[in-house]
Amino acid sequence: MDFIFGLPPDTEGRTGVLVFVDRFTKMVHLIPVSDTVTAAETAVHFIDCVFPHHGLLESIVSDRDPRFTSAFWSSLFQLLGKKLSMSAAAHPETDGQTERVIRVLEDVLQSYATSFASWSSFLPLAEFALNNAKHASTGLTPFFANNVRHPRVAALIASSLHSGWG
Repeated sequence: MDFIFGLPPDTEGRTGVLVFVDRFTKMVHLIPVSDTVTAAETAVHFIDCVFPHHGLLESIVSDRDPRFTSAFWSSLFQLLGKKLSMSAAAHPETDGQTERVIRVLEDVLQSYATSFASWSSFLPLAEFALNNAKHASTGLTPFFANNVRHPRVAALIASSLHSGWG
């Protein structure tokens, strides 16, 4: 998990993205957040956006951002009997897959967003694109690794209807 901050304010004043990456499937979850997001809000985003897809995790790797090292996270994971693993403070590459996702996401958002204030409206499309791209280390798309099927997309639906497969 990590944050991207410093984006232009969207229509709701949010200037950041909370990024979750499942280490096994490489599935990405992106949530627009304000730069004042708290540990409690981060936990709610985790429960709302990650838990339904992956359940409870064995561990979480973060880059020692204060939002992850707070007493809230430590207490939450202690109560759940889970381990919160911290990457070395000066070594963000420990959580390299999230750092790579962030670099790609920044490029994708620059491509999608038609205005500075519209970037957050494209997060679902960016998340879908990232989760439907084959990952070099698994040979699978994160969507397929998580769901054991490929997603239906408009082009495929239109193609199957046109050819009589529908």
